[in-house]
Amino acid sequence: MSADLIRPDFALPVRGAAYQRPSREVVDSFDAISSATACAKLHGLGIRRSYIDGPEPLSLGQRVVGSALTLQFMPQREDMASGDGQEYAERHTALWHVLEAVQPGDVLVIQAYGSRFSGCIGDILARYFARKGGAGIVVDGRIRDAGRIRELGIPVWSTGTTPHYASQSELVPWAYDVPVAVGGALCMPGDLVVADDDGPVVVPQAMAPQVVDDARDHEEWEVFSRQRLDEGARLSDYYPLTPDSREEYEAWRSVQSFVR
Repeated sequence: MSADLIRPDFALPVRGAAYQRPSREVVDSFDAISSATACAKLHGLGIRRSYIDGPEPLSLGQRVVGSALTLQFMPQREDMASGDGQEYAERHTALWHVLEAVQPGDVLVIQAYGSRFSGCIGDILARYFARKGGAGIVVDGRIRDAGRIRELGIPVWSTGTTPHYASQSELVPWAYDVPVAVGGALCMPGDLVVADDDGPVVVPQAMAPQVVDDARDHEEWEVFSRQRLDEGARLSDYYPLTPDSREEYEAWRSVQSFVR
């Protein structure tokens, strides 16, 4: 940072207000609910944009459900924050602070504008996040040290990889525990994140119980429909259910062992 620049009186990092994480019971209630079902049910309830567009799984077959712990990157401005100093400067930013705020089961959700040049998380930080009990990471941007992060086994969704460190290019870690915009979706601290091979979905915390109720019925009748289709039934009779096949499904479900 140039000594000739006049620096504003503004303290970094910014931390948002305290918030309540969802209970373990609420998080666990999403265990059998896919991101696709959660997204569809939210759409039916009036939430039109819950899908985080862009981030893809680092390894196929991974899945996570957890409370959103948010981190916001902002554009660099040399009178306030720049990428000079690499990790020695970054350890005073929101990136280091948010990792100290991790609680078991958190999903770190990072706003980085889809940047192709900011490696928002690398091996050492991901390792520390996992050690603290973090459940997964969703980045609307890139990561670095992809091979080592994959070896850790922690579920990660990102828009790709880069050799850059976090503030090497145009962004700098700015704030945490604040609302973030990720892949066109709004994520509030404490919202639920459901992510799998189809991508990450944000579930507003207050709507979680209703989503669970609607999604469980949907997931269960899809089990029934798959079974009937595998037996040779017509698609239009069983997907979606008709009044007649719904009655058949209810009889079938009454003898199943679904837990509600």
